[in-house]
Amino acid sequence: MLALLAVPGCGMLAKTGAPTPVPVAVQPVAVPDLGTGQSAAALDTSTPAEKAAALAPAAAAERSLGQVVVGLGSPAEQGFWLKSTRVTAAAKGRVVTGGGASVNVDLLPGTGAALLSLAAFRALGLGLTDLPAVTVYAN
Repeated sequence: MLALLAVPGCGMLAKTGAPTPVPVAVQPVAVPDLGTGQSAAALDTSTPAEKAAALAPAAAAERSLGQVVVGLGSPAEQGFWLKSTRVTAAAKGRVVTGGGASVNVDLLPGTGAALLSLAAFRALGLGLTDLPAVTVYAN
């Protein structure tokens, strides 16, 4: 009985075939000129004295606040700083990468993901798109 129902369907399949493609006109899209932008070096306005202070040896008495993954903070906010939910009050401190590079920073309370300043990213030799894990220390 099923074989008889399938026979009329075969005739319809044989007659239909593949649809004929319809040509479509492609309109070019104008891409806005985004310019060349600014380099990280141009945005980082830290002075040599500020950089030297940020790279100075660590304070003797410091306590670990733990490890956080940091993203690049706003380049408009100059200086050496870290914003994190691990920080409850503004203080001085230091961040250390897994490779041992460290920089002294102002620790600031934050919300959401931890953010590290452009100057600190550059001083640590991090790529601007990196999301490194750093250990945070408070003085």
